[in-house]
Amino acid sequence: MNLLSSKEELASAGALYTSKEIIQQPKLWAEAAEIIQQQIDQITLFLDNIQSRHDRIKIIFTGAGTSAFIGDTLLPYLKMISQDSKFDLESIPTTDIVSNPYYHLERDFPVLLISFARSGDSPESYAAVQLVNQLVQNAYHIIITCNKNGELANQEGSHSRSYILLMPEEANDKGFAMTSSFTTMMLSCLLLFQHYFGRYTEKTIEALSVSAAHVLQQHKNSLKAITEQPFKKLIYLGSGVFKGLACEASLKFLELTGGTIPCMYDTSLGFRHGPKTFYDENSAVILFLSSNSYTRNYDLDILKELFLDPKKGTVIVISSQEDDAARSYCDHFLITHVENQEEDIILSFPYIIIAQILALYKSISVGLKPDNPSLDGKVNRVVKGVRIYPHHKFSK
Repeated sequence: MNLLSSKEELASAGALYTSKEIIQQPKLWAEAAEIIQQQIDQITLFLDNIQSRHDRIKIIFTGAGTSAFIGDTLLPYLKMISQDSKFDLESIPTTDIVSNPYYHLERDFPVLLISFARSGDSPESYAAVQLVNQLVQNAYHIIITCNKNGELANQEGSHSRSYILLMPEEANDKGFAMTSSFTTMMLSCLLLFQHYFGRYTEKTIEALSVSAAHVLQQHKNSLKAITEQPFKKLIYLGSGVFKGLACEASLKFLELTGGTIPCMYDTSLGFRHGPKTFYDENSAVILFLSSNSYTRNYDLDILKELFLDPKKGTVIVISSQEDDAARSYCDHFLITHVENQEEDIILSFPYIIIAQILALYKSISVGLKPDNPSLDGKVNRVVKGVRIYPHHKFSK
């Protein structure tokens, strides 16, 4: 099975949508960048108006599942570049806001809720918006969604305190697992704030496109070979922004393999504090190598420790550039070729493509169909079975 097989082979493997949606990401990134460029003046005005009204504003990045991991991945970087603003940034899943709003929302503390939603039809997505509107005196919203017909976009689109940012139509993935929707929404939010805080670099999209093309062309065979190895457990490790990315990579693998292969994630330092018991000769571990020389010291330490373990599993490193030390302590060294890049958040995009391809191939190798790996309906593309309960505390 090849990522770039004919449509007939992909359809037979049940991978037509998922494969297409992985491959199309560089194209959608360019389209998303154009959308942000066209709307940045309106978005800036929207954010400036909020800042002018309040001394402090809490920004909450939210979503459910993969959509929540967008905020988790972006948060460390965006907190760093927004330190001199009035914004206090948090990443809180809609599932936490809906079940425990009293931990996260205060009546007199203004909130800008930034919602990520592929479909916009998950019950928690709109419930989180409603709770913020109900429980917070000054509530604002930016809805970043891939579905113009979703409930979230339609219900909030007419409100003056809401801004709807629609992604390219193709970003509304038809496959079970979010792939291009994840990276397109994440990139759009990243570019939005980079523009707003004067950190935008025009070469970013071009560099990402080149890197993605390299990954898709050069690593598809090596990734297929990795998935054909009989490992029974998978571990993703990453520090900083890569912690959230490792969580998403872990979920992608778990989803597409139908839960048949246990998968976990942690940070390079955190892994020793108990989770390392998960690692043995039946494991594969994938490390997202940081481009930051300080952070990379900790990545290399755990990498060496895992590689020299008497019960060593398969050790894989994903790096943006050549690194002799890392290469010497792994079985597979995959380079994404994003040259002269010192921000790990940019590397998240080619790194996650590798994780997506790995999950796609492993899904097929264990006899599942990636476009619909949950044949028993245990989980669904849009979550089912959620009952939303009314909250009777303060309402404006």
